[in-house]
Amino acid sequence: MIGVIAKPEQLGTVEEFFELFKTPWEFYRPGQMYDVVIAAGDEIPEVNAKLFLVYSPSAKVMDARLGASTLGKHECAILSDRDTRLPIYGQLTTFADGSNGVPCVTADCGTAGLRFDLSGSTVIRLGYDLFDEVGFLLSDGQPVEHAHIPTLDLHIGMLRNWILNEGIPLVEIPPAPVGHSFTVCLTHDIDFIGIRNHKFDHSMWGFAYRGTVGAVRNLFRGRISASHLFKSWRAVASLPFVYAGWAKDFWEPFEWYLDVEKGLPATYFLIPFKRRAGESVARPDAARRATAYDVSDLPHWTTVLMKHGCELGVHGIDSWHDADRGREELARVVAATGRPDIGTRIHWLLRDANTPSTLERAGYAYDSTCGYNETVGYRAGTGQVFRPLSAQTLLELPLHIQDGALFFPERLDLPETEAEQRCQTLVDNAGKFGGVLTVLWHDRSHGPERFWGDFYVRLVQALKSRDVWFGTAGQTVAWFRKRREVRFERVEGQGTAHLHLRYEGEKIHPPLRVRVYPPRRKENRELEVTGTDFSDISWNGESADELEVQIASRFSPTLSDLAVSSLS
Repeated sequence: MIGVIAKPEQLGTVEEFFELFKTPWEFYRPGQMYDVVIAAGDEIPEVNAKLFLVYSPSAKVMDARLGASTLGKHECAILSDRDTRLPIYGQLTTFADGSNGVPCVTADCGTAGLRFDLSGSTVIRLGYDLFDEVGFLLSDGQPVEHAHIPTLDLHIGMLRNWILNEGIPLVEIPPAPVGHSFTVCLTHDIDFIGIRNHKFDHSMWGFAYRGTVGAVRNLFRGRISASHLFKSWRAVASLPFVYAGWAKDFWEPFEWYLDVEKGLPATYFLIPFKRRAGESVARPDAARRATAYDVSDLPHWTTVLMKHGCELGVHGIDSWHDADRGREELARVVAATGRPDIGTRIHWLLRDANTPSTLERAGYAYDSTCGYNETVGYRAGTGQVFRPLSAQTLLELPLHIQDGALFFPERLDLPETEAEQRCQTLVDNAGKFGGVLTVLWHDRSHGPERFWGDFYVRLVQALKSRDVWFGTAGQTVAWFRKRREVRFERVEGQGTAHLHLRYEGEKIHPPLRVRVYPPRRKENRELEVTGTDFSDISWNGESADELEVQIASRFSPTLSDLAVSSLS
């Protein structure tokens, strides 16, 4: 059990942090025994624990006793821990070289963490506030320059390693189902359903220019092939025949995606009301946000998509800032699908600090707007579904890879080889940390003049080759919600304290994995945790007593107290 000491304004952040690092914890209670105590509060009491982690950029009374001499405060530093580099967005205090402790975390501006080996315990003194960092990530989000860093997941990994390296056993429920290293969520924002709806408007003229002059420029830039150039010209030349109904509409998206994703569930976010640009859109081209279709124009395709196991959500217009409008938009898609448990992704990814609570009041099951238009990566610093701190029940499915961010000239404008490297890094991170990798490919991206379809086909095939679980946005969020409903509880009686696993929900599919890290020798503290250092138990939420017996059996039989009482 981990005991946590935090400032009053951090309590919600602490609770959410331990939904992501799913391991037994509670707020610190004086007189209780803990293997680990984490302190980030203003007042740091004397504690008796095997590992005491103190996170604070402010000087503490205990610093003098430990011999930790502070050097100076810094803003927006970069930490280094082995091969890991992660940004600190709040204040960071560095420690002088003459301090008694052993440096365990360094930064670009000096020593950021010291380890003190005391009699029977270890103190790690960090010069930053972990929960302030987590609060920033889950609220403000990372700037674009650090988008590629899964900062929150790295904070969890560092904390886990410090615990294990002290020989302290750990039980955890990782953010990936049994048999899968992570989850993949394929999504599509449907802004257009065909070019037939766009006659002599800015969309048609823009396409005609990009498909002719722009295509020549892209050929010389190496972004398209000669065959794609001719396909673009042919598509522009075919416009009169498309409008007359004599030629196929090359912007129609659904048939192509169903073929590429055959057997895989995907999520389509559909516009609820056509010709609405929305209010409070502070951009000079705001009028272009209005679309020429809405969900009522798709009775055939809504039926077909749901028949193929796909999910339909709301591509919100004004719901990001107006709960009444949000309810209206939600009702429109509910009427078309017949399903009340619907989520949203806001058109153009518009959001502000109040968006999560606004969407929650409007009745949405989840949101998937937390991402970047300018780049790919981790706006909240994590691959996990999380609860925004301004919401009570709404969960956020973070967005990680977007086609437009990769390829639009005014954004990253990457050639496909570099785009593949960017995506591969995110895929590798998902394999390491778990969570979900959310991919957004737009409706027009497979055809002229973009021709990003081949890249998407390769990306989907690469993901299918890995041990991933494909889920719709709703399925993915529901799985994480069930994981959140599992509780580790302390049960006291007859002079002993035990941990009990409690879950009262429906059967979990795919099952959770309950990961058991037995104690390791402290002399191996510098070794990385590997796949041989833990064992996983499959659990679908039923038969908790049987699970607890299995967990106890994973620990060393010499630790009789733990073997008898661990989660029992």
